[in-house]
Amino acid sequence: MRHRYLGRSGLQISEIVYGNWITHGLQVENEVAADCVRAALDAGITTFDTADVYANGRAEEVLGEALRGHRRESLEVFTKDYWPVGPDPKGPNDTGLSRKHIMEGINGSLRRLGMDYVDLYQAHRYDLFTPLEETMQAFADVVHQGKALYIGVSEWTPEQIRAAHLLADDLKFRLISSQPEYSMLWRVIEPEVIPACRELGLSQIVWSPLAQGVLTGKYPPGQAPPPGSRATDTKGGGKGFMSKFMKDDILSAVQGLRPIADELGVTMAQMAIAWVLQNDNVAAALVGASRPEQVAENVKASGIAIPAELMTRIDEVLGDTVERDSARVATMTPAKRSI
Repeated sequence: MRHRYLGRSGLQISEIVYGNWITHGLQVENEVAADCVRAALDAGITTFDTADVYANGRAEEVLGEALRGHRRESLEVFTKDYWPVGPDPKGPNDTGLSRKHIMEGINGSLRRLGMDYVDLYQAHRYDLFTPLEETMQAFADVVHQGKALYIGVSEWTPEQIRAAHLLADDLKFRLISSQPEYSMLWRVIEPEVIPACRELGLSQIVWSPLAQGVLTGKYPPGQAPPPGSRATDTKGGGKGFMSKFMKDDILSAVQGLRPIADELGVTMAQMAIAWVLQNDNVAAALVGASRPEQVAENVKASGIAIPAELMTRIDEVLGDTVERDSARVATMTPAKRSI
């Protein structure tokens, strides 16, 4: 397993990060989740990503339990804050990036994880209703209190990242990462987010490098999704997130990638993960699993170099099915709060 520096910092993370969105606390039993975490550790993964909202806090608990007993100094643990967590009814301050919600959020995450600190604490979305100065002051205090070592953001626009980076410098802490969706099929961060982050010293930790599993090639066009697959999952939200990719023209184009993967001598999943890691601003690809064998297979993408001519062929095969409109970044910012 290779490691890369995260942003303009001294923190090194494994270039394959184990993420437990959708799976832990929802799709798989706790024992299987623990087996997946052990498989990740055995494969050399040292970096684990979660969020307080995943499975309404349960995912953090499951991950913390699975990592218990491992040397904390040898792990990098990330979590996020923005959405409401906990029992209903939700109050007006249970969402967003107010000082109140951030302070309660980090304390709740540390309690569920069973840890004294996280390596990276991330704003899960941008808060349009709280002054950015208040948000960044709260993040600065979280860092200065030793509850998080670094701060990152997820699905923020270039303008939002620039403004936050300026405030972070003034408040004496490091904003080092952006966590956006990125894959062969979803490239909306390339025109503006990546150049801004490269200039400011932030790296990408990209989620959904497999386009919710579509880039594995297991969804042929014109056929119903396999029973039990993510495309049929309504409880964890997988089906909804996949809908933008479950179109026959996209599924047909993806099938055309198989000969390229065969030429490389890798699986389609490994090629898709290796593809995002070709970008020099990407520090890591987030990969989840519902079975330990998936972890072992996906980790093999680390260190794969795709020749330039095959990168060009991938672009030719996918053609107009690729989403490149940078305006789609802003659509990830919640328009209003849910209470």
